[in-house]
Amino acid sequence: MKTLQSRLSVVEDHVKNNNITVMIIGLGSVGTYLLDYLVSRNDEAIKVVVVGRNLDKMEKNVNIVRVAALIRDLNKTVIEIQDGVELTDVDSIQTAIEKHNPDFIVNSSRAYPGLKYGSISWANVRAYGIWTPLAIRFTKNVMEACDKADSDAVVINTSYSDAVIPWLKSAGKAFPDFGSGNMNHLIPRIKFAVAEMLGVKDFWNVDVMFAAGHFHDVCISKEGQTEGVELPLKVYYKGEEQNIDQNEIFSRCKIAMPVDAQRNMMNASSNYQIITAVVDAVRTGKQQKVFSPGFGGNIGGYPVAVGYKEDKLDAWIDESVFSFDEMNKADRASMALDGVEDVVDGKLIYTDALVEKAKKAFGKELPKTVDYDDIDKTARWI
Repeated sequence: MKTLQSRLSVVEDHVKNNNITVMIIGLGSVGTYLLDYLVSRNDEAIKVVVVGRNLDKMEKNVNIVRVAALIRDLNKTVIEIQDGVELTDVDSIQTAIEKHNPDFIVNSSRAYPGLKYGSISWANVRAYGIWTPLAIRFTKNVMEACDKADSDAVVINTSYSDAVIPWLKSAGKAFPDFGSGNMNHLIPRIKFAVAEMLGVKDFWNVDVMFAAGHFHDVCISKEGQTEGVELPLKVYYKGEEQNIDQNEIFSRCKIAMPVDAQRNMMNASSNYQIITAVVDAVRTGKQQKVFSPGFGGNIGGYPVAVGYKEDKLDAWIDESVFSFDEMNKADRASMALDGVEDVVDGKLIYTDALVEKAKKAFGKELPKTVDYDDIDKTARWI
C-alpha cells in the first residue's frame, strides 16, 4: 500500500472539500455503535457506507440508528448499505472498496460474532494472545483487498491489534494504520482515578501519557494491579505533572463494567476518536492525540500524535515524554504476559507458559509458532 502520509494527504483534501466517506466493515455491535456515534456528530460532510453479507440485518441496524438519531434532531449523515460482501472473499471486499473509495475503513468484523474470547481465555489461561489467529483471519483479507484496490483509505482495525498489525507487517503484507480499543479503554479510567485522588471534578483537565499491551488493559481494569510490571505512565492536571504513585492510580482503575456486547461501546468510541482526530487535525490545524495498539506495525500499544509535520498531515508515535525503547520494552513485557512471546518474520510465537497453560486447561497443545500461511488452518483448529 501507499505510505500513510500519502494516503492522509488524500483524506486531507476530502476533509477540506467536505466529502468524507467512512466504510464500516461488519455491522455487529462495534459497527452499530460506531455508526450511531458518527450519525450523532451531525456532520453533513460525512457519508457512511456499511458493508457486509446480510442485507436484512444491516438494514435493521441502520434503520434503528437513523430513526433514533432523528428523534434527537441529529441525522445529517448519508448512509449507504453494500451487501453481498463475504469477508472470506478478498475480491468481493476489493469490489466494495473500489466502488465507494472510502477515506476511512473500519474493520469491525469478527470470526465468531458475539463471542467474547476473553471470557473463555482469561479464566482458564489468564491470557488473550491465544486468539490471535482468529483475530487476524478477516483482517488479512481486508488488507489484501485494500492493497489490490490501491486504496487511499486510512484503515482502523478493532480486534487485538497489539499482535495482529505487527504480524501482518512482519509478513511483508499491507497492515492497518491504527488499532482501536485495548489500552484506549484504560485511559479514561486513569483520568477518573487521578481526578478522584486530586479531589477535583474537572477530570477532563487530566492528561495522560501511557504505553502498555493488551494484558494490562485487562489486568488493571479487572484487578487494579500490574502483575509487578512497571509501566511508562505520567499524569498531568492542567498541564502540570502530578507526582502520584502509579500503583495507587491503577488500584482505582478497577471499576464495574458489563461483560456482554455493551462493552463494545468503548471499542466503537476508540474508532470514532481516531476518525475525528484526523478530521479535527485538518479542520483546526491543531495536533491531536490518540492511543493505539499496533500503530506502525509495532507490538503493544502507544500514544500517537496526529497533526502536521513540515506542513504535511501525518501520524507518529509520540516520544515527547517516553522514548520508543522505553515504551516498546514495557509493551513486550505486557504482551508476553498475554501469551505472545514475539511476532517476527511472518510468525506468531506463543510463550512456553501459554502453551503449557492451554494444554492443562483445554487438553490441546498449541503450536509454539504459527506461520502466516497457516493462519486459516490454525484459526479453524482453535
